[in-house]
Amino acid sequence: MIVDCAHYREGRRQDAGTIPLDEAATRCLQGGFVWLGLFEPDAEQLEQVRVRFGLHELAVEDAQTYHLRPKIEHYDGDVTFVILRTARYDDDREEVEFGEVSVFVGPSFVISVRQGVASDLHEARLRLERHPELLAVGTVSVLWAILDKVVDDYTPVVEGLERDIEEVERTVFAGEVAPTERIYSLRREVTDFFRAVHPLLAPLEAGERGGFPDVGSELRPYFRDVRDHLRLVNEEVTAQRDLLTTCLEANMAVISVEQTRVGVRQNAAMKQLTIIATVFLPLSFVTSFFGQNFGWLTHRLDSWWSFAAFGLGGLLLPCLIVLAWLRVTEEV
Repeated sequence: MIVDCAHYREGRRQDAGTIPLDEAATRCLQGGFVWLGLFEPDAEQLEQVRVRFGLHELAVEDAQTYHLRPKIEHYDGDVTFVILRTARYDDDREEVEFGEVSVFVGPSFVISVRQGVASDLHEARLRLERHPELLAVGTVSVLWAILDKVVDDYTPVVEGLERDIEEVERTVFAGEVAPTERIYSLRREVTDFFRAVHPLLAPLEAGERGGFPDVGSELRPYFRDVRDHLRLVNEEVTAQRDLLTTCLEANMAVISVEQTRVGVRQNAAMKQLTIIATVFLPLSFVTSFFGQNFGWLTHRLDSWWSFAAFGLGGLLLPCLIVLAWLRVTEEV
């Protein structure tokens, strides 16, 4: 889908609305440059763009492929192909959504292909149109605007992940068991975010060394500013990865301590049950012995003293013997 297509000359947009694709290809020969913005185009639409602007088929194929690493490549015809990973933090789901922006930068055109909802480039276009002195530099100014927008959108992601990590951190270091699945999920999101941020440092540094076409003295400070912001994000993401590793190790330690406490409570309960069983075992034997219907027992033990001596004494003596044995075993 074509989001916007405009012709720029001498730093000014020449048309109020979106110009057709065929006319855009023709305007490229009339001076200035054309910026064509696409959002999740299908293969047929990308093929039309490739034919009209003479794009390399491998670059177009990469623009259709998702989850590529950020990179910069040069093709014949002074066309530079750049892939950027975009990110957006979803507050409702507390998750990070990733996308991709592929940018074709030629002498007379810029074609941006956006995959995913992250990093809407319309704001970048409006911002650049408010600075005609930058637009007058050429197509490389559009590349800077896209890079700046993508990198600026990384900041809310860092802040959202920081809040989630602090929540897990408070739970773990308060001595409570945090959901291990949540920590692993955050670790995976931070790792994916790191893979989107870190590889982009090399293309930006290459841009300052001439990797991007026509980066003059007017735009060099702007590219340097984007690189500095990206370095800061990269350092924060690296610190978050290390912190989540520490949280995971601390959570495993808390789980181990909790399991030890449960084991101690279970052992104490088993000890009490063992003592009770040990006490009642001889008592059961005595009561079962005197419960037998032998004549000697039923006819001769008929007085209260006989009951006290044989009955109560027969129960008290085993109890004393068991208690003495338990004390001896505890001392040993």
